[in-house]
Amino acid sequence: MIKKHLGFAFNIAALALFIPGIILPMFSMSMEMTARVSASTLSSDLLNKELSLLATIEELWQDQRLLVAALIFLFSICIPLLKTALVSLAYFKKNTDIEAKILNFVASIGKWSMADVFVVAVFLAILSTNHAETANNQQFSILGFKVDLLISSETFSAAGLGFYYFTGYCLLSLLGTHFSHSSLK
Repeated sequence: MIKKHLGFAFNIAALALFIPGIILPMFSMSMEMTARVSASTLSSDLLNKELSLLATIEELWQDQRLLVAALIFLFSICIPLLKTALVSLAYFKKNTDIEAKILNFVASIGKWSMADVFVVAVFLAILSTNHAETANNQQFSILGFKVDLLISSETFSAAGLGFYYFTGYCLLSLLGTHFSHSSLK
């Protein structure tokens, strides 16, 4: 009986982390380009973005990347909400066949919850570009004067609060589903 209560509690706590996890920025990314001509420097931001999971889905949809947007929406929004709703429903259908069927179904779609983890892994891969720098140094002559031209770009990225909330959601949801399903035995 304690496993059932723990499973429900972990799923509710997971839901509390899920909401800020999809709304708050998952990551921020900026790219800056710098050109140095002799002693003068010109710098410009090429990119400066903070994206949440929902904002990423919206941007993908607007960019006509419909399949990717739909898959992220399905696996990172719909399935987690469905799982939480079903585990909660099973909790209130105590000791019935319905409870067992619901929890067995949730356990069977548990493989799909790995898609949540996949989304987090994709964001980590994006974040691995942190501090990537490219530089191109050229020297040329104008009217007999030698001029040095250095063009460089730097990419900075960082995990946002949404990343940590969503990761916490993934872990608590897996734990909650495990406890709920193991309470049947």
